[in-house]
Amino acid sequence: MVPGGRGPLRAAARAPSAAALAARTPAYFVAFDVLQLDGVETLNLPYGERRRRLEVLFSARALTAPWTLCPMTTDLASAQDWLETWTDVSGVEGLVVKPLTSKYLPNTRGWTKVRRRDATETIVGAITGTLTRPQLLVVGRHDQNGRLRAVGRTVPLRPDAARQVTEHLTAAAPGHPWEGVRFSATWGSRDVLDTTLVHPALVAEVSADRAIDHGGIYRHPLRFQRLRLDVGLEGVPRFGEGPAAAAG
Repeated sequence: MVPGGRGPLRAAARAPSAAALAARTPAYFVAFDVLQLDGVETLNLPYGERRRRLEVLFSARALTAPWTLCPMTTDLASAQDWLETWTDVSGVEGLVVKPLTSKYLPNTRGWTKVRRRDATETIVGAITGTLTRPQLLVVGRHDQNGRLRAVGRTVPLRPDAARQVTEHLTAAAPGHPWEGVRFSATWGSRDVLDTTLVHPALVAEVSADRAIDHGGIYRHPLRFQRLRLDVGLEGVPRFGEGPAAAAG
């Protein structure tokens, strides 16, 4: 099992900001597999052997930063510790689990990614569907200036969850902070959600993984857990503060 994650900020940088960003947050090449060595493909070798050859390569070439060998373990306790502690580092989402006997099969999903998920609070600012039949929630958090910033959307609500949310939704009044804002259907997509704005005073607990972009936006859809009628807006983490374990 190896840690899994991505670093989107450097990848998305444009020429004017790339140099400054490179100096502030230097990139590292993290190797977790070797598919060709000295001109010979290793795709048909079992992963355990590919990993051995990768470790020999790093040792023989005395590779150091920015070259980095991704850690790997077969110890379950170590893997559990990594999942709980290493994912506190920005960009590390979880673990990738690979059979030691597996070949590398292009265009085939033969590995399992286990993401860490945390329960945290957000503010419901919009929905898809109607006030009586909400389909999913668009949620946000206030930034340090008190502006409500969208942080993500949930997966479609289960019928029981939709009924629970419906009881507490209120139509948005003029001057909603998201008036005129369009929300993409998925991360990186140009498709736009058909949203209905609601009064942003309802706190929802969601389950979120550790893939966070641009300081506080969740890359993957969130999972609605419950409404937090016992939590006021001041109890919701600020934009950019990251997941915070929910209490109660």
